[in-house]
Amino acid sequence: MTMPPPSRDPRLMHAAAALAKNDLDTAQPALAAWLAAHPVDPYALRMMAEVSGRLGRYAESETLLRRSLAVAPQFDVARFNLALVLHRQSASDAALAELTILLARQPDNPAFQNLKAAVLARRGDHDAAIALYDALLARHPGNAQTWMSQGHALKTVGRTADSIAAYRAAVAHRPELGEAWWSLANLKTYRFAAEDIAAMTAALATPNLSPDDRFHLDFALGKAFEDGGDDARAFDHYARANAGRRAQVRWNADGNRDHVAVAERILTAEFFAARAGWGDPAGDPIFIVGLPRSGSTLIEQILASHSQVEGTAELPDVPAMARALAETRPGQSDARYLEALAGLDAAALAAMGRDYLDRTRGQRKTGKPRFIDKLPNNFAFTGLIHLMLPNATIVDARRHPMATGFSAWKQHFARGQTWTYDLGEIGRYYTDYVGLMDHFDRVLPGRVIRVQHETLVHDTEAEVRRLLAACGLDFEAGCLAFHENRRAVRTASSEQVRRPITAEGLDQWRRFAPWLGDLKATLGPLAS
Repeated sequence: MTMPPPSRDPRLMHAAAALAKNDLDTAQPALAAWLAAHPVDPYALRMMAEVSGRLGRYAESETLLRRSLAVAPQFDVARFNLALVLHRQSASDAALAELTILLARQPDNPAFQNLKAAVLARRGDHDAAIALYDALLARHPGNAQTWMSQGHALKTVGRTADSIAAYRAAVAHRPELGEAWWSLANLKTYRFAAEDIAAMTAALATPNLSPDDRFHLDFALGKAFEDGGDDARAFDHYARANAGRRAQVRWNADGNRDHVAVAERILTAEFFAARAGWGDPAGDPIFIVGLPRSGSTLIEQILASHSQVEGTAELPDVPAMARALAETRPGQSDARYLEALAGLDAAALAAMGRDYLDRTRGQRKTGKPRFIDKLPNNFAFTGLIHLMLPNATIVDARRHPMATGFSAWKQHFARGQTWTYDLGEIGRYYTDYVGLMDHFDRVLPGRVIRVQHETLVHDTEAEVRRLLAACGLDFEAGCLAFHENRRAVRTASSEQVRRPITAEGLDQWRRFAPWLGDLKATLGPLAS
């Protein structure tokens, strides 16, 4: 079946132009109005799905894309978007099924093969992903994007020298590719040479440089100057990078605070007492929650060095389940999932627990009885986790607020963490996080194990013993030799946790204290 051409109606063209500029406030209502009159327009359905995807509403995006494909099964752009949305929901098998259809039609399409490699890596099939990238690069050796993706895969499995070579190949082919420069910086242990700084500075002057390349280059130059001790220039580049990224993302600090208030109102001690014993009784999962850049990867690496525990990744399943709950309620409030949660009975919560275990089973490769889900943002879903899996372990990774805030601000996150690009907003978010976790300490005393990063660094063995005991695990010396563990690590701290523990970075933020007034002010008493 041949695809009909898209409409050239000015109203739809206006929506498409707004979407191209990432002007979602214009694109969304324009597309909604068009779809009200043309509900089976596959092109408009795909564009609306893209709006939803950019807003992080992946289930909604998936529904729209499936509607588009029901009308136009040959619409490969929509099918590719569907595979991408499924990948971002960690539905790896479903994503691979869509990619199989696409690759049957276009077996040499590099975009399809690149996404397949990324899906394989997400599923833990790292060797297959790297082999696919190798094959792609053999056919397209000048593709900078593929070199960069190969670098990511090599970094994950600990092939650091090879990942550096891949990133450097990417910038050799495309010197202005900011994300590849940032990927070098994001190794954390990599140090730029003077000629690298000159090359990045020259790249910033490239005519018509994209906003994405610009802020990635600024993040990388911030890291380069910080490593070189030029803190003023480092801060200037970090500030430029964050301003550029903040202009692209949506974040509502007031809405987040409202969400915390609703959680505290609904999830009371009486609420939990009335539901004691509900949920699935499995004790397999160990959830590591908190904020990014708080030492959660170190805790994960320590626990994953135990013979009974498997490390997986930052799994998106709990937030996806919360979003699905929210979609059962009308409106747009992020707190809808809490209202829906309050209406679930014992059988429904047990089913949710089983669903979580089923969804994550594909990430478990070793047959070990325990596994780790290290998604820091799951702190917001502590109540949901407790209700559906009352015997799961929950560990809260905590670090000095100023250190956490500054480290998050100078980190670019590929997706999510939209609160991290303004120092004042970071302070508000940290305050909300602590307030919510304090609430859970009151209504579920002893339920959450708290690990303070500074204590773990200064008194490692005692803290490791305490952590293992709290998780119901016997002490094993291998947990102290966590840096010798060759497991795949997908986070920004991957290279740091492959080295022995040091106190080197604990007070690094203090060098930048003169510029961190907004962070300190919004943290208030927590900053001390």
